[in-house]
Formats: sequence, structure tokens, C-alpha cells
Amino acid sequence: MKNRRFLLAGLLVALLIAGVGSYYASSHPDGLNYVAEQTGFIEHEKKPVDTGSPFQGYSTEGVHDARLSGGIAGVAGVLLTLGIGGGLFWVLRRRTPAEQRD
Repeated sequence: MKNRRFLLAGLLVALLIAGVGSYYASSHPDGLNYVAEQTGFIEHEKKPVDTGSPFQGYSTEGVHDARLSGGIAGVAGVLLTLGIGGGLFWVLRRRTPAEQRD
């Protein structure tokens, strides 16, 4: 029971930071691009392939409020990361001999 409470509290904190804290993040989220602009070699940058993601550029496509757009993208990123990570841990976990027979 303690572990579940701890994990739930951690999830809530992560979602809060992603949803609210993302608005207060740096206006230069990609350090390499910022340095390239400052040093003058940004014109050599190759544009990334458009994957059609609704969350490109640290924002949410179709949401015009910058604060809400970034918050939704942050929350989606946290949930996606936890989902993929949790799924991998579940698939790759060690199983007891009783579980291996099933």
C-alpha cells in the first residue's frame, strides 16, 4: 500500500511539473539551436523530417493558448514515457518459477 501511494504521489508531481512548470521553462529549450544562433552557423541547420506529431515544437497542435498548449504537450510526454517505460518493465520483469509455467 505504501508503494502505491508513493508511486501515485510521484506521478502526480511529475504531471504537475509537466503541466504547470513547463510554462516557466526556458524560452531557449533547445540549447544546441540557441548556441547555433548565437555563433552564426544556424543557416547550416537541416530541417527535421515532419513526422506529423501533434506535439511538435514543445506545443500542442490546434491549441492556441501557449500556456495550455505547452502544458498538454508536457503531460502527454510524461504519460507516454511512463507508459512505454512501465510496459517495458512489465514485459522484461523477472518471473518466479510459478509464473513461468503459465
